[in-house]
Amino acid sequence: MQTLVKRMNAICDAQPFRTSWFLKDLTTGQDADRDGAVPVPSASTRKTSILMAALKAVHEGRIELMAPVTIEARYQKDVASGTYRYMTPGCVIPFRDALVNMIITSDNVCTQIVLERLGEGTMDAYCRSIGMVATRHRGLIPPLGLAWDHPIEATTATTPADQVLLLDLILRGTTDAAAAATLGCSTALCALGLDILSWQLLRNLIPSQLPYGTKVAHKTGRGRRGRMDAGIVFRDGRPLFILAATTDFVPDTLPDGTPGYVASFATIGGIARACWEEIG
Repeated sequence: MQTLVKRMNAICDAQPFRTSWFLKDLTTGQDADRDGAVPVPSASTRKTSILMAALKAVHEGRIELMAPVTIEARYQKDVASGTYRYMTPGCVIPFRDALVNMIITSDNVCTQIVLERLGEGTMDAYCRSIGMVATRHRGLIPPLGLAWDHPIEATTATTPADQVLLLDLILRGTTDAAAAATLGCSTALCALGLDILSWQLLRNLIPSQLPYGTKVAHKTGRGRRGRMDAGIVFRDGRPLFILAATTDFVPDTLPDGTPGYVASFATIGGIARACWEEIG
């Protein structure tokens, strides 16, 4: 692990912005981190916890997976991700499909639909109940027009450690009823959650430097201060490691002219590649 940590930190140190990460090696149970307990903007990585809180509501019978939901025009205003902002208002989809699109295309129309049905204040209470002690949800969707150096309190915040804890619970919850119960779910609902995360279409961060077709159950994020990703990486059908990584205070353009987001992709992709080569 020491060699891997040194390699990961060297990749991070090569950039003029902050990078934090938390890693759990699923072959040994060991973990390591770089500022893994320091709060950072979550951007859309927060949606993994929203997904599991929604599946908890399904488990408790408060929401039905196949209940119809309507894409209303009011959800389509001032959103910057997903596809349903462009769809004809009035179309109807099952609640399940709102969950899927919230994750795999990071759709913020669907995110608002899910959060409204969960109710105000639900997410912070849910995160605290499962041990995500540093995660704070703020608002239905991040406000547009945030400054490049906006304060952490301006939007939802989390830590790499909290994201790995959540993903580890989901993974264990697919076979362990006690872990599933911690999430308020059944093992079948945890398996559904893992499946949805594995259908992710945005693969320019953790999966970007892994072999083509590598299974990664993950959720990306795009914020004004940087990019982030948190996921479970599989090899030959078995889970290999869990990684959560965030680039923060990333300038729009680096001194050499490289767009900041490109450097973010390369940094998180590079540390994931290092884990792939050193673990297992």
